[in-house]
This record gives sequence, C-alpha cells and structure tokens, in this order.
Amino acid sequence: MNALQKLQQRYGSGEGRALYELIMERRFGLSRTDILLGKDTTLSAKDNEELQIIVDRVAKGEPVQYVLGSEEFCGRTFLVRPGVLIPRPETQQLVRLVRQNVPIGSTVLDIGTGSGCIAITLALAGYKVTALDVSDEALAVAKQNAERLGAEVELVKGDILRNEELRIKNKVASCDMMAAANSSFFILHSSFDCIVSNPPYICESEAAMMDANVLDHEPHLALFVPDDDPLLFYKAISEFGQEYLADSGLLFFEVNRAYAEQVAELLLQKGYEDAKVVKDNYENNRFVWARKIQD
Repeated sequence: MNALQKLQQRYGSGEGRALYELIMERRFGLSRTDILLGKDTTLSAKDNEELQIIVDRVAKGEPVQYVLGSEEFCGRTFLVRPGVLIPRPETQQLVRLVRQNVPIGSTVLDIGTGSGCIAITLALAGYKVTALDVSDEALAVAKQNAERLGAEVELVKGDILRNEELRIKNKVASCDMMAAANSSFFILHSSFDCIVSNPPYICESEAAMMDANVLDHEPHLALFVPDDDPLLFYKAISEFGQEYLADSGLLFFEVNRAYAEQVAELLLQKGYEDAKVVKDNYENNRFVWARKIQD
C-alpha cells in the first residue's frame, strides 16, 4: 500500500488526497500539478523513507500540522508543536476584523496567544503588540515564531483568570530588542487601544463530538471550558478590558457559535457598547466585538 492509499484508507478518498497533497507540497515542494505529472513517484530513497514516517504518523491520527511542525496562517508559516493549539482558518477572519476597525500603529493586547499567530500577524501589519499566555510552551513557540518572522512582539506570561497576579508579574520575554532593556511590565503603565482574544470556548460536554486527532493531541487547556461556566474567559477578559482598555478601545473575540449572542449581551452588561456578532465563512456566529464606553 502506497502513501496515498494509506491516508485514503484512514481518512477517506477526498481528505486523504488533500492530506497527501499538503505533505508533498510543504515537505517536498511538489505541487498538485507535479503530483499529476508523477513527480511524487521519483522521490529519492531518503525522501521516500521520510514520507513513509510522516504518513504512518498521520494515518495513526496525529495532526499533520504537528507531524510537519508548521501551519499556514494569513500567508505565513507558523511553527507548531504538541502543547500549542494549531491555528485555525477562521481565526484569520478575526485578524481581518481587527485590521478593518483598528488604525495601524495602535496598541494591541492578544490574550491567549498560543503560537503567536494573531499577535505576530498584527505586529507585521504595523501594530504595537503585546501577547499574553499562561503556558510556557506556548510562549516559547510564539517567541520562536516572532524571531523567525521578524516581528516585534512583547511576550508576557500570565493567567487572565487571575487578574491580581498580572499586576505584579514581570515580563518574561520580548522580541522587541529596542524596548526590552528599559521597558517595565506593561500592565502597570499601559492601556491598550484594542484587546483581541481567541480563548478556550468549547464546553467539556462537546468533546464527545470532536475528532480523536484533536482530543488526543491538542492541548485541552486551550480548548475547553466547564459546562457550567461557558463564558468564563469572556467575563474575565471583559472585566480586564474595563481597566486596561483606553477610552473607546475595542474588544474582539472568537466565540463558540452557540454562545455568540450571550457574549454580546455580556459585553453590554460589562460596560461596552455597539456589540456586534459577525458570522464566519460558514455562516456560523463566530466573532463578537464591542467598544468600551468612554468615561
């Protein structure tokens, strides 16, 4: 059984072929046209051996992004590894919402940065970005991505669910070499024009409906919230924003489609205005954004 057949046996004809084409393109530089011309059958012995290792891992259910060590996001390649959430296509729309509504040069805080895909993309577009995460693993990957892509992003370790601790924590890393030497911890001295977050929002009861390759490999810390408190992170971040967003600052969320309207209502209750629900490309209520009421 060849590599393509193994993937199709595990994932079906269409998805299996898509995975095969992705592997051939990203790891071996072969396009779909190259495959149609049969160039995938002329790999060297060494490349064939590597291909079989990759396909065996993917066929056992390991996410192809972890196997290849990267994922594409907004036209750039971001490194990913187990312990860090794989960037999703819909999150690119969250970045576009920020860019459409927040002036270039504004200060932005990305809460729950993971691989750094949101923060780095915005920094490379001209925003002044700070990125927060509770995970050392995520911060290490975000730092690596920022350095690879030439982005100036301040990286901070902190738990948004424990706001008091954020007031006394020290900055742990910075890819802004110009400011690193003399900048103090951002929360003590800064307000932000924009806060953006794609926090954990999948209810624990929804796990039964998810693919095994997600459940078995991606970090549950970045995926799940308790069934009895599905708005946990939105409450914490909206309260944080009341203190650290500038007047008329904007707050952007990616959300569980089942709770989009509740998140919008929550923001109105927490002192925001003009709360909007935005659909993703599949017509799901996927994003909510609002403006802090000016004092």
